[in-house]
Amino acid sequence: MHLNLNNGHILLTGGAGFMGSAFIRFILKQESFKGHLSNLDCLTYAAHLENLESIQGDERYTFFHGDVRDEKLLEEIQRKRPITVIVHFAAETHVDRSITDPDPFIQTNIIGTYKLLEFIRKHPEIHFHHISTDEVYGSLGTEGTFTEDACYRPNSPYAASKASSDHLVRSYGVTYKLSTTLSHASNNYGPGQHPEKFIPLMIQRILEKKELPMYGTGDHIREWLFVEDHARAVWAILSLGKKGEVYNIGGGIAMKNIDLLHLLFEVMEEITGKKIDKGLVTYVADRPGHDFRYAMDGAKVEQLGYRPIWPFKVGLRETIRSMKKVCP
Repeated sequence: MHLNLNNGHILLTGGAGFMGSAFIRFILKQESFKGHLSNLDCLTYAAHLENLESIQGDERYTFFHGDVRDEKLLEEIQRKRPITVIVHFAAETHVDRSITDPDPFIQTNIIGTYKLLEFIRKHPEIHFHHISTDEVYGSLGTEGTFTEDACYRPNSPYAASKASSDHLVRSYGVTYKLSTTLSHASNNYGPGQHPEKFIPLMIQRILEKKELPMYGTGDHIREWLFVEDHARAVWAILSLGKKGEVYNIGGGIAMKNIDLLHLLFEVMEEITGKKIDKGLVTYVADRPGHDFRYAMDGAKVEQLGYRPIWPFKVGLRETIRSMKKVCP
């Protein structure tokens, strides 16, 4: 795509969130990055500026507090410094919340993406990269993987909202000849993740010696991707990817939820030196539309030179150590 990444202006949406902040930290660690990175975030419940404390004071970084649906603010950012690429992380992502109240997911994930694409229609020199999820593909059985050509079969309001935004990105790229790329990532984990998500939720509840709720029988299978590996993959796509293409990003670590919980027990006992009461595991009624298994075929993004490099137990240790009340 020949993007001027190292000297350009990257606008990142949702940069105070878990994945977006990891991407910002990754970019600003690169000595070759001489450009500017702007972070547009409306600071919802899952966004924390503490995730970006390590880069405060970096002259290559600017924070804008606002909504991706705010056209005037987008134009203001563009006037101050012409944008080279928008990396769209901003999203509502928690499946259970989408089941209880789908409206924020429709507003942020669909309307927010639409507003950004309309902005790019006015500035077609900007490249747009859209961060999506494996959940748009629906559920796998005991075998197989999702390729980039897999059919969309979303089974939750969250997944449907992301699928809708994906279709908008594709349609705008084709209809209006905009420069776009799109990536689907498997389950991210790592430091700074909101404790509504499985791994930090279980860590927090173990530390507080509370019950550990496990949906169904705990046999649902997820593929796990350390958040810094996700950042590396997105950078590879922006650097070497092809306009109009879709890339699946997997972590290569597939595990039943109950097996992951027992691995967490093992790693936490190693770190803290304290035994964990396994009797805290409590099986609860499965949530509606719960996908059984996700698994990604990452061959396409690997052609760009990307490979996940974080061993799972090492990533879990980093995640556990980042949580409060854990011994160093």
